[in-house]
Amino acid sequence: MLWWRLNALVSDYWTPAHHAVEHEDAETLARLLAHGTDPDEAFSNMTLLTHAIDAEGDGSLQSGQPLTVHTTAVLLAFGADPELADPDGRTPMDIAKHYGHDLAVKLLRAHISGRAAGNR
Repeated sequence: MLWWRLNALVSDYWTPAHHAVEHEDAETLARLLAHGTDPDEAFSNMTLLTHAIDAEGDGSLQSGQPLTVHTTAVLLAFGADPELADPDGRTPMDIAKHYGHDLAVKLLRAHISGRAAGNR
């Protein structure tokens, strides 16, 4: 039922999760992920994580407000792969560095390090 309602609200362009990311709606994003949305979903030329970092960086540039990291943090908390490149070959770290998004860089490094430690 939740999926149908959200789908009805979303334009034909975005998936519900990408719509939540585009609008930096961490609460809706968390609900979608908790109900089974793949945290590594790719749509168009972005994964959810590369889209989140891009939306946070671009939003800050456009608004002049400080960078936020809440959608990136939600995706990583739900298991998004911090090293998964998007269909164009850009990694989350590439996009974070492009925007000078130090908070995202730190989160990504922590998750990458945690994954590496888990593989020992």
